[in-house]
Amino acid sequence: MTNTSSLTPEVLRALQAVDTPTICNALEIVMGGRTTEGFTKLPVVCADPALPAMVGFARTVRIRASQPSPRPPAEIRELRLAYYDYVASGDGPNVVVIEDADWPDPIGAFWGEVNVAIHKGLGVAGTLTNGLLRDLGALDEGYQVIAGALGPSHAFVHVEEIDCPVSLFGLDVNPGELIHADRHGAAIIPAEYIEALPEGIDTVTRKEAPILKAARAPGFSPEKLRVAWGEAEDVH
Repeated sequence: MTNTSSLTPEVLRALQAVDTPTICNALEIVMGGRTTEGFTKLPVVCADPALPAMVGFARTVRIRASQPSPRPPAEIRELRLAYYDYVASGDGPNVVVIEDADWPDPIGAFWGEVNVAIHKGLGVAGTLTNGLLRDLGALDEGYQVIAGALGPSHAFVHVEEIDCPVSLFGLDVNPGELIHADRHGAAIIPAEYIEALPEGIDTVTRKEAPILKAARAPGFSPEKLRVAWGEAEDVH
């Protein structure tokens, strides 16, 4: 479980202010090297690509839509209501992370106009799922759903399990891990790096600045790139 005390309001604002690629770069700075783990590896679709990044602690869930739930109706209803209690629990912010057990062939959308309205009303920061999204044009503004694909029907969609390890887009997520996600995909911010990440973001920005300034100026050349690259390497 992530240490929520590390996510102060100041740190949260710093994380929300940048995109997920910047977070991945900043993590390389604070971890001391590159990695092939901790981020999504497949394309995603977004309810609104223009929305800023969502940041929150993972509320993990597994769903299925290709066949009806074997549970009796009363138990299905209670599990669904327990799900809503779960995603709204804790100090937050929370991001719902849902693995569709029908992957790689999801058939029913859990996410559409009704669920977006419910989750936005409950104060959830956003959703990451490898399942389907529908009702584009009817979704409440300001709530991001990052999904695997679009689809028109909900089929037999139902909640199978809550508060469980999940895997989606090549990323393994445990309950309570801190998630940063936008139209590029998602990354996990390990608890031990949360406090240091704003400084890592600042370092990334300062390293990129001389290269970007030189590249965008008139008369840019390989020689000027070498100079700018040297300036970037001197940033710590």
